[in-house]
Amino acid sequence: MKVVILAGGQGTRLREETEYRPKPLVEVGGKPIIWHIMKLYAHYGFLDFIVCLGYRGKMLKEYFLNYEAMNNDFTIKLGYHNEITYHNLHEEKDFRVTLAETGLSTMTGGRVKLVEKYIDDDIFMATYGDGLADVNIKELVNFHKEHGKLATVTTILPLSRFGVLDIDRGARVLSFGEKRKADSWVSAGFFVFDRRVFDYISGPESILERQPLERLAADGQLMSYHHNGFFQPMDTYKEYLELNRYWDLGQAPWKVW
Repeated sequence: MKVVILAGGQGTRLREETEYRPKPLVEVGGKPIIWHIMKLYAHYGFLDFIVCLGYRGKMLKEYFLNYEAMNNDFTIKLGYHNEITYHNLHEEKDFRVTLAETGLSTMTGGRVKLVEKYIDDDIFMATYGDGLADVNIKELVNFHKEHGKLATVTTILPLSRFGVLDIDRGARVLSFGEKRKADSWVSAGFFVFDRRVFDYISGPESILERQPLERLAADGQLMSYHHNGFFQPMDTYKEYLELNRYWDLGQAPWKVW
């Protein structure tokens, strides 16, 4: 089963790191965040990836083209008949990565539509190239197969952005608490789609989170997989620092491999 990774956005809210590289190449613990995402899927046996390129897509091509040399010891024989022998230090030997140009300004739905030609299974997965989680991908796929609908979205209860206060009628603060989980489920990505979902996507201007998913929901074809574990996007510099802090402390919840 193929995994589509949306990696074409400009990451404007993380401009400190994305001015000169695409957000999926921003590093967490010395490895690009897209590497962490792939490692999660690979842990559950899903090794076939399609990366939707856009902003600074050539850098992602260069990353994967140079992966062996940059992640292995190797011996090189110089000269006209040069030879390279890699000494197999990395664990990503069986990854299959398709790098697909999907345009600089194409929206998320349009990017998915443009890689339809690379998907030959009845079911495929999709996620964003900037969010880390400890989602059990095997359970997610089984949930999708069992309910029989066209689409599944992984949902979480996010923490409130602010501390929570209890206040009496006289405006006296009775307690000042830490951030609590909100009451409404929100999308964390980590989608599973039947290929018939392509019929819901109109073209390059299509935003996956708008008309396609809204129409699927209206047709009763969108199901929610509740995830109660860890999820953290990397939208801001503060979140970038937080994810790196998790890793540096040896407390990265998404590292299930």
